[in-house]
Amino acid sequence: MTSKMIKKLLFIVTVLFSIPVMLHAAGPVSRYGQLQVKGTQLCDSNGQPVVLRGVSLGWHNLWPRFYNAGAVKELTDKWHATVIRAAMGIKIEDNYLENPEFALSCMEKVINAAIKNDVYVIIDWHAHDMYTDKAKEFFGSMAKKYGKHPNIIYELYNEPINDSWEDLSKYAKTVIDEIRKYDSDNVILMGCPHWDQDIEKPQAAPIQGVSNVMYTVHFYAATHKQWLRDKMHAAVQAGLPVFVSECGGCEASGDGKLDADEYHKWIDQMEADKISWVNWSLSDKNETCSMLLPRAESTGNWTPDLIKPWGKLVKEALLKYGNKNH
Repeated sequence: MTSKMIKKLLFIVTVLFSIPVMLHAAGPVSRYGQLQVKGTQLCDSNGQPVVLRGVSLGWHNLWPRFYNAGAVKELTDKWHATVIRAAMGIKIEDNYLENPEFALSCMEKVINAAIKNDVYVIIDWHAHDMYTDKAKEFFGSMAKKYGKHPNIIYELYNEPINDSWEDLSKYAKTVIDEIRKYDSDNVILMGCPHWDQDIEKPQAAPIQGVSNVMYTVHFYAATHKQWLRDKMHAAVQAGLPVFVSECGGCEASGDGKLDADEYHKWIDQMEADKISWVNWSLSDKNETCSMLLPRAESTGNWTPDLIKPWGKLVKEALLKYGNKNH
């Protein structure tokens, strides 16, 4: 065998052995591509079911220090998150309405990092009240800037409280139409009344004339138990595409008991129904639902002694399920 033939053979062997490594190293966007909604199911570009599992950052105006590329990379590489949620605050001080430039700078750091790290990112309008004109303007600008990227998921309204589903449907249709001027296919999430618990209302009257839209349920396991799991499951059985864009293992206040047993029951139900789920939140507040201690660095390298009990529970769940397709 000549030297040239040996080199060629070694090259072929090297390529063959490196294929599994490359496949394993490929991020979720490379694996799944352009997401789409088929029936009740989030699917990849080939129409196969996909379940995204990840972490929501806390309010940008309360924990801006975690809105950086290092945090996104840590969650993607070491926690196996396949989706990151960037929660742009529309309430509390220094919010988007009061300081849009700062809000956009925070959001864009996370969005750009998600694109670089080959992970999906939810652009979350983190509001409890309706601001139709402002939301329309914001999402139009986001779609114009980022709509070409398959990484993007839009969340139009975090947790409506007192709005009727009729009014929410009109709001959603207005904002969706604006997004679709610039982005014809990325997935859109829409909240439902009563902190995203009244999922039976969109089940009875889904938004008409739209595509690639899903409806969100939020739960906190120590408060929201089998009754809400039953409503969510019934909505899926009735044909509604559902996405859990925020969840926690504690009480609805964000504090109180961490109920690991109920949280695992939720995971079992979501996995059975092939529903994507995102955990709240990457923050360092002195409350149960915050994942990190205040002395944790903002850019990652979070050793076990820096991760609070809820963060450890989330990381454990993501490492177990994060690389499964469904």
